Amino acid sequence: MPPAKTDQLDLWVESGLDGDDQVMVDFLLPTGIYIQMEVPRESTIQNIKLLLWKEAQTYPLFSLLGEMEGHMFECVNQAAVHEELEDETRRLCDVRPFLPVLKLITRNCGRAERILDSKIGVLIGKGLHELDALQDQEVKDFRSKMKRISEEKMQCMQLMSWGEWLRSCYSMTLEAGSLENLIDKHEGVIKITMHYDQSQDTSSLKVSLHCTVTELMDLALKKWQTTHVPEEDIGFRSDYVLRVSRKLEFLFEDHHLNQCKYIRDCLLTNESPHLTLVHCDVVKAMFEKEISTIGSVLAWKTSNPPLPLPPKKRLPTLHTCVWKVHSLFRIHLVKGNKVNAEDAAKIQVRAGLFHGTELLCKTAVSSESSSRSEHVWNKTLEFDIAVCDLPRMARLCFAIYAVMDKVKKQRSTKNTHLNKYQTIRKAGKVHYPIAWVNTMVFDYRGQLKTGDIILHCWSSFPDELEEMLNPIGTIQTNPYTENATELHISFPEYSTQPVVFPAFDKILEKAAEIAGASDSMTMGRGGKKFYIELKEIMERDPLSQLCENEKDLIWTLRHDCRENFPQSLPKLLLSVKWSKHEDMAQLQALLQIWPKLSPRDALELLDFNYPDQYVREFAVNCLRDMSDDELLQYLLQLVQVLRYEPYYDCALSRFLLERAQSSRKIGHFLFWHLRSEMYMPAVSVHFALILEAYCRGCIPHIEVLKKQVEALSKLKAVNELIKFGTIKTKTKQAHLKEAMMTCLRQTGFIETLSDLHSPLNPNILLAGVNVERCKYMDSKMKPLWIVYNNKLLGGDTVDIIFKNGDDLRQDMLTLQILRLMDLLWKEANLEYRDALDKAIEEFTLSCAGYCVATYVLGIGDRHSDNIMVRSTGQLFHIDFGHILGNFKSKFGIKRERVPFILTHDFIHVIQQGKTSNTEKFGNFRQYCEEAYLILRKNGNLFITLFALMLTAGLPELTSVKDIQYLKVNRHEKENCNLLFLRLCDPI
Repeated sequence: MPPAKTDQLDLWVESGLDGDDQVMVDFLLPTGIYIQMEVPRESTIQNIKLLLWKEAQTYPLFSLLGEMEGHMFECVNQAAVHEELEDETRRLCDVRPFLPVLKLITRNCGRAERILDSKIGVLIGKGLHELDALQDQEVKDFRSKMKRISEEKMQCMQLMSWGEWLRSCYSMTLEAGSLENLIDKHEGVIKITMHYDQSQDTSSLKVSLHCTVTELMDLALKKWQTTHVPEEDIGFRSDYVLRVSRKLEFLFEDHHLNQCKYIRDCLLTNESPHLTLVHCDVVKAMFEKEISTIGSVLAWKTSNPPLPLPPKKRLPTLHTCVWKVHSLFRIHLVKGNKVNAEDAAKIQVRAGLFHGTELLCKTAVSSESSSRSEHVWNKTLEFDIAVCDLPRMARLCFAIYAVMDKVKKQRSTKNTHLNKYQTIRKAGKVHYPIAWVNTMVFDYRGQLKTGDIILHCWSSFPDELEEMLNPIGTIQTNPYTENATELHISFPEYSTQPVVFPAFDKILEKAAEIAGASDSMTMGRGGKKFYIELKEIMERDPLSQLCENEKDLIWTLRHDCRENFPQSLPKLLLSVKWSKHEDMAQLQALLQIWPKLSPRDALELLDFNYPDQYVREFAVNCLRDMSDDELLQYLLQLVQVLRYEPYYDCALSRFLLERAQSSRKIGHFLFWHLRSEMYMPAVSVHFALILEAYCRGCIPHIEVLKKQVEALSKLKAVNELIKFGTIKTKTKQAHLKEAMMTCLRQTGFIETLSDLHSPLNPNILLAGVNVERCKYMDSKMKPLWIVYNNKLLGGDTVDIIFKNGDDLRQDMLTLQILRLMDLLWKEANLEYRDALDKAIEEFTLSCAGYCVATYVLGIGDRHSDNIMVRSTGQLFHIDFGHILGNFKSKFGIKRERVPFILTHDFIHVIQQGKTSNTEKFGNFRQYCEEAYLILRKNGNLFITLFALMLTAGLPELTSVKDIQYLKVNRHEKENCNLLFLRLCDPI
């Protein structure tokens, strides 16, 4: 990465302070001519090329350039990568070259395809030429397969009707569950404000909550007709669709009003819903624009078919099944280079075979090497496991560490990071981890690896290590090869033919063979005593450890588990001896008849502990029952567990792409979840491949997302301008705000920040920035408060806070868990926000909900600045930088000394200002107890969701110990009433 420009403003936004909109650019021509000239920062690349062409006419060799259209610019971008500027509609200030240097190069053929590739590369944050340059066959195969699937998807979209398209892109969120109490409270009716698109007319309708959208539209058109002269034809109901006024969410004829989440939210807040009748022609125009975009891409693909490839070399049909190789597994450890260790240190390598977090056999250790530069071992490391018993997802994990004499006292504070990880192995010796790296034993085609390989290692270590090995870490090698420690190893050949893992049908044949040879009585059921013991084991939470006797019992009674405890599948999988291929085969056969799990239970199977591909396929098949809204609820975790997938083409990747390309809303959030982590080297290639596949299968969405990326880039530039002015120049606040306003009023900023879908909610259309109402906040990161006008509803505004420089994923996780808690309470007919008319009751209920939530999640740093109250009386919390009991402390004293915030002021409100009103406070405590019991009942789900985030790199969620803080399975035997009687003491 290039060094950050910390001592000067971004070259591309300097005009925000000095008002100069010109920048001096160096142009390098293919004729060898160098031209320097000023160009407008906000000009498009096409306009800049016109200016250059005019200027180049006055220089020698101009006639050798040829046609202008035959050339394009190339620059070095902010990621220090060469980028071809194929899309010439982009502005120079949006391209943001690292230095103002543009090189003119000759354009190759296939321009339309190159423009699409360029757009996708800019959008996903990684040029597609970087993927081409990897020369990785797995990458090539995945991209080829996804291109084919994406083209088929686009062809299917061309066959859709506009109604089908509208449902897939902008369908209303629906909710199940009874609303009888709420409906009764509103006497079964609701008042709706109806708007009429392309008209200033509005009307008020009072309708039954049980009526359908069709009935509502009939009433609305009938009332609208009464305001028009008789001869004026407003059309029929079939000419219109019904939309939520503030956003692109449509209600369809078969929906009942009380099913719609928007209507339910309005009922809860006692607000009148605003709906708009939109003429179908408006929607059809949107649809035809997207279909036209797809048609243009498919047209040039058809008119320019790729040249036929030479006949593909067939892989040898002869191969050896891995089950026929009974030799012990071994590797040859050759040498290590660029090992970062002190001269006096002796270097050793430890290697272990893992299936998930299970160590398959004893680790192998090299001899010590004391060389200063290159450490040469040339030693074979043999493992106590036969090749035939290697599971398909076995991974080989290495740790390189220094062996040093133990010192009694540290005289220096240097290398203090080493002390954190030191492990004493034997008297007088200390082992310091230096680097680690993992690799799969089988390649993506199921073939046992052979030959020499260089592994570029990682130097950062997690908090928990298994004998200094990091099995949960990525199997990708460090892409920053220049300084990374190198480990040279060699995989031996066990046969003259490729050794492959058997196909699935062969695995089932093996299981049938074992079943036929064994006594059927051995598969009998356990007695009552064993059933009770089994039940107790199965009811434990996911973090509980199983002893070997318990594992043996579970495996022996696996058929009882299937019949009586199907949700206990994770514990059965942890009891399988994956180092015996016979047991593995029997498990796969049992999995074929295992009952389908609920999506919430199936999520646990995507944890790192369950790496088997067929288990993960089973889990994904269970997730297919999720609605779009339920999938969005867990999308954060589903993206994170992609890190656990060792191969690019897996069931989870295909499932997420399939659902994203079928729902625009899921596609939007999948894109941003992946895009936000593209800077992380361990996942950048995998995430880039999924992002590319999504873009190719949803061509019309590219421009929408591109507009958002450019808008966020502009807001980032404004934020950096404010930070620079505050820190470096000590500019006064009034001057900084004026500079911010000047920046936002520039033509380039206005165009980029206008007419886009909100990144926070893609169904909200942002018209333009209301500059006069924008400001920045005075906290450390100087977040921007941007006020937009709503494009869909005149007079309505949308406020957005833009924060740059903080990792907000921990806040996202906490908010997700709070939403899940709210959902679980609703499912149990408990409502802890805006539930009753009186604000005091709303305060009491929401306070109870947040007391329980902050207690369970261990949310810290609670003070008056991050506890808010709405005008309705609803209490809510913000800022979740400290969770899971990671409370702030000063001088060794923890600031939080109570389980949750319940002040005397809160109790004063709850008791309606009467100190003797113990009945109201008793009701409050009852609400807390009921809410806590519901969360405890669903404790496994919360544990699973946090466990799936372990490798996300969140500062306060780095190990299983952090998850153990969750107070969802504690106090099992304690009376909940006594618990909250003790906890609900005011502070």
